[in-house]
Amino acid sequence: MAQVAKVVTIIGSSPESFAKAAEAAVQEAAKTLRGITGADVLSMSAEVEGDRITQYRTTVNIAFAIERS
Repeated sequence: MAQVAKVVTIIGSSPESFAKAAEAAVQEAAKTLRGITGADVLSMSAEVEGDRITQYRTTVNIAFAIERS
């Protein structure tokens, strides 16, 4: 039987790193989605104050299995 997945786009943020921002996106998605099978980081950006990055952001596509009854 063919597998089918759905994809949602989530923006995660972290004051620590891009990796932590991506992890935050997956963890937040996992609160309401079951069966997450993958995450694809589409873009990264940062908020800067003065000469320092204060917030890292990642836009992440989260793939999850579609459940059928």
